[in-house]
Formats: sequence, structure tokens, C-alpha cells
Amino acid sequence: MKQLKTLLFACLIFVGATSLSTAQSKIAHINTTQLVEAMPEMKSAQAEIEKLSKTYEAEIKTMMTDLQNKVKQYQAEMDTKTEEENATRAQEVQQIEQSIRQYQGNAQQDLQKKEADLLKPIFEKAKAAIDKVAKAQGFQYVLDSTQGGGVLVADGKDLLPDVKKELGF
Repeated sequence: MKQLKTLLFACLIFVGATSLSTAQSKIAHINTTQLVEAMPEMKSAQAEIEKLSKTYEAEIKTMMTDLQNKVKQYQAEMDTKTEEENATRAQEVQQIEQSIRQYQGNAQQDLQKKEADLLKPIFEKAKAAIDKVAKAQGFQYVLDSTQGGGVLVADGKDLLPDVKKELGF
């Protein structure tokens, strides 16, 4: 009976140790912001967004200059025009200002949409590479160690060098 208890106790310890060792998960971390910023596609996307932004800024600046010139002209001619004409001109200036604000809003929305369209495939490519490297190295969890990403301690393996190698840079 004592041998049976000893054997049973040994089996329990063996099963417990085995299940404990298999229950441990392999965890790694990666700074996704650093990865995405290092990707060559990101640099070209940022350049395209910057170019589009400068185009919108130039157009808005031109519109503002035209408006200022028109306001100066109307102010200079104010004394020679009737009250009705001046009221019509003031209303015209307000409409131009409103159209400029609307154009600025549309430009901002267009820039945001363009940025989202350009960045989506970059993030998808980075995620696919992270998944591939994690699976190849047997990691069950990969945490994002980006500042504010929720990771308090990042002592595990950093996958950034391996993912960069996978992406070819």
C-alpha cells in the first residue's frame, strides 16, 4: 500500500511537472512603431503625403492671397460704392472665406484618407512578417513594446532584428 502511494505521488509529480512545462508560453516583444518607421515603403509613403500636403497648402495660400487682395480692393472702393453694393461685396467676401474653410476641411479629409490608404498595406506587411517570424521561432505571444503599448517589462526576445531581416532590410 505504501508503494502504491509512493507510485501515485510520483505519477502526480511527473504529470504536474509535464503539464507545467507545456503550459509555459513563449513570449517575445517588438516595437512596431520602430519597425514600420524603418520600412522603405514608409519613407516613400511619407514623401507622397508631404508632397500632397504642400500642394494643398500652396493652393490655400493662393486662395487666401486672392481674398486679401479682393478685400483691400473693396475697402479702397468702399467710399465710391453704394451701401447696397458694399453689402453685396461683404457677403461675397464671407462666401469666399466659407469656401476656403470648406476647401481646407476637404483637403484635411483627403490627406487623412490618402494616409490611411498608403499606410494600411505597410502595416499589413509588417504584421505578416511578425507572424511569420513568430511562428518560425515558436513564439505563441508577441507583445507590442511601443511606448504606451501596454508592456511594462520587455525582457523577452526582441523580434525587431529578425523581422527586419525577413523584410529584407
